[in-house]
Amino acid sequence: MFFAYLRRELAGRRRQTAIVATGMALAIALVILVNSIAAGVKSAQADVLSSVYGVGTDITISQEPTPPAEGGGGGAGRFDFGADAGDTTDGTTSVSQSRLTADRGTTTFDSSQLDTVTGIADVASAAGTLSLTNSTFSGELPDFAQGNAADGTGRPAAGDAAPQGGADGAGGSSFDVQSFTVLGLDPAADAVGPLSAVTLADGRGLDADDAGADVAVLDRAYATTESIAVGDSIDIGGTSFEVVGLVSSGSADATTASNVYIPLDVAQALSGLDGQLSDIYVQATSSSAIGQVQADLEDALPDATVNTQADLASSVSGSLSTASSLVGTLGFWLSVLVLAAAFGIAILFTISGVTRRTREFGTLKAIGWSNRRIVGQVAGESLVQGAIGGIAGIALGLIGVLVVNLVAPTLSAGAATTAAGPGGGGPGAGARGFGAAATQTASEVALNAPITVGVIAIAVGLAVLGGLLAGAFGGWRASRLRPAEALRSVA
Repeated sequence: MFFAYLRRELAGRRRQTAIVATGMALAIALVILVNSIAAGVKSAQADVLSSVYGVGTDITISQEPTPPAEGGGGGAGRFDFGADAGDTTDGTTSVSQSRLTADRGTTTFDSSQLDTVTGIADVASAAGTLSLTNSTFSGELPDFAQGNAADGTGRPAAGDAAPQGGADGAGGSSFDVQSFTVLGLDPAADAVGPLSAVTLADGRGLDADDAGADVAVLDRAYATTESIAVGDSIDIGGTSFEVVGLVSSGSADATTASNVYIPLDVAQALSGLDGQLSDIYVQATSSSAIGQVQADLEDALPDATVNTQADLASSVSGSLSTASSLVGTLGFWLSVLVLAAAFGIAILFTISGVTRRTREFGTLKAIGWSNRRIVGQVAGESLVQGAIGGIAGIALGLIGVLVVNLVAPTLSAGAATTAAGPGGGGPGAGARGFGAAATQTASEVALNAPITVGVIAIAVGLAVLGGLLAGAFGGWRASRLRPAEALRSVA
């Protein structure tokens, strides 16, 4: 009886069923599309972050940057040459000096903090690194010793001939300032940290046997710019290093975390920062433990800055960041408004249908139908309309997601990292002066909107919820009808 009556009523009210189902379908399709795009943007954001901060790195620890000392004496931007510095040939003195220093604006800390980190519960692994900048100053200048030395100044007196030699052979000078970033890391700790996020392009990576050795692995983009290949040598801090391998970022359009990678103990010794670190990379035992591990680290290291991948995501800029913000705010509220409108339409049409069926429900009550049975009948009709809308909405949403994946729009993103010292630290950075510079790691990611069981479950739940709400309000309206008044109102 219930199903026969249900089928007859739905067939007799096709227009109402079509309108309610269409509204529900559009709302559910939008929810599916927004959720899928949001998941795709999050996945793209994770890809960008992994190329910068390392696959498997859940938490990074650093110290709050301290301002440079007043006057900047002895910093990365100062080069001191003695009176006898350089080599003089044919009246031209050539000088060159390389310095390996901590990035300006960063603060190093004692490596004993790494032991504190590894002692925290739910820390699966941790590795320390030392971020450095290698700055090289080189140039040619005239031999001023040829001037009038009688007055003790070493400079020519008035009327004396100008110094000869130099870059132009007539007393001129030429200077060049170059820099690149260097990252010292533990060769044995390859499961967490920057090198866990790269792909070996040529040669080999660093291994445990490289501790204390003058070997280096280069970012492939930087090596290409500087025409350096595996087997060549590179000067770091005045020491010649053998290039044993080239690495590239997991993202085709992004650079790695540094231009050059060397063993941590060698980096500490060359820079005069023995026993010092600039960052610690931490991997938690599970994703659910990251929050607690972060809290424990902040308690154990009150002076440190502890960031999770979620915190680092805020550094992502470009259309990827814009898309993430758009999906996370506008998309959410648009879905809420459309759902509210669809539910409202379903409720209004159901109540309107109940009002038009006053005589019908009055008659049913007169022949013995209980309020519960009438409410169940109205709710059943609304649930079927919601189910039709849900099925159509899921199909429409899947088609929309398929279109997005076929188009595969490209999103750009960049993560800013600081590289201080003369000339900055990006690949190909030439002589760009002293001071800190920001290196932008750029990446282009194709948006892929995945479909998950959770999204489909949400769609089904919304369809059922819409039907229940419409049925509840319509059933409540029908249950308030009194048989005598209903029959009299249409007599």
